[in-house]
Amino acid sequence: MGLPLPVTTKDARALILNLQGLGQSHRRRLSDGDLMDLIRQMGFVQVDSINMLERAHQMILSSRATGYRPKQLQRLLEKQGALFENWTHDAAIIPSDFFPYWMRRFENRRAALADRYSRWHGPEFLNETESVIAHIEANGPILSRDLSPDERKGPGAWWNWHPSKTALEYLWRTGALAVARREGFQKVYDLTHRVIPEPHRETPAEHADLVDWSCRSALERLGFGTPGEIAGFWDHITADEAKAWCEANLGRAVIQASVDQTTGRPRLLYARPDLEAALNQVESPPPGLRILNPFDPVLRDRKRLQGLFGFSYRIEVFVPAPQRTYGYYVFPILEGDRLIGRIDMKADRPADSLQITAVWPEPGISFGKGRMRRLEGELDRQKNFGGLSTLRFEDGWLREPVVSA
Repeated sequence: MGLPLPVTTKDARALILNLQGLGQSHRRRLSDGDLMDLIRQMGFVQVDSINMLERAHQMILSSRATGYRPKQLQRLLEKQGALFENWTHDAAIIPSDFFPYWMRRFENRRAALADRYSRWHGPEFLNETESVIAHIEANGPILSRDLSPDERKGPGAWWNWHPSKTALEYLWRTGALAVARREGFQKVYDLTHRVIPEPHRETPAEHADLVDWSCRSALERLGFGTPGEIAGFWDHITADEAKAWCEANLGRAVIQASVDQTTGRPRLLYARPDLEAALNQVESPPPGLRILNPFDPVLRDRKRLQGLFGFSYRIEVFVPAPQRTYGYYVFPILEGDRLIGRIDMKADRPADSLQITAVWPEPGISFGKGRMRRLEGELDRQKNFGGLSTLRFEDGWLREPVVSA
């Protein structure tokens, strides 16, 4: 077995950004086919309910291509069935040809989810599952509110809202139902066979195939990682399963890499077998500036982010306001291969403006005339993407860097 491949943080950042669709200029158009290729390249796009400007999945895709339009994703997801919505580590939009692996996941986790939902909400929901399925089969797609006794009168009023809503989520998380579309941000559920195209739901993957695919496909998109990072990418398997797979395939489907860190000594990690060639082919990321959504996949693993980008980040939504370092929902700012700051911004719909409350540069970063022009250009793009007319900067919006104690 040869020595681990040495990787600098700069090369590691360039590779990661490239693998996750941030390694080329975002000033480009996307056809529907290009968008599908981008999502497949990334693996999935996370969905989240918070909407300070646009939903997370819309901003994640827009940050990779300024020509992206939400109606493209809607076509692929709701009209063509090329994508489906379910869970990785959280709710996400995923290519439908990956669905056989989710079918195995559903089988693997059905009992555990039933137990978890019973502990959270009581076991009554299990008695509702057959009735929920029968109702959807007879009446078509529904929202959870359709099962509320306050909103359904007459013959359907026997529904108990809480257990039936839990049954909907459980049936979705275990594969009997699928999300056909969303209204606003509310999921519209239908029977899986009416949502997922037939070729993708014929046969679930075997568990050994799930482990193999999960590790190989995660390394394709991560470049390198610990067993926990590899397992956590899709959240299908355990870290122990990922470690056993890596050890069994070392020297063939996996190599080892020594990856420099901004936080100290290099980390010895498992890596894709073509890592050296991939590093040699990757060009430096474009120098432009772009604002990232907090749920961007590059930001997801905070320890990995800190080690490779030297950027300490958390979402402070659940932090009491007096204890926040920055703000409720703050967006990181990427320039080239560096995260240079963060911005507190939100749509003020009544005023038809994008409100900029604060920008914090990272220590050692200054916002001179050139960087300010690039920031204003990016804010103008964000304003347009959010369907707003003006920018509004609060007094004192350019703050001093926050220096950690």
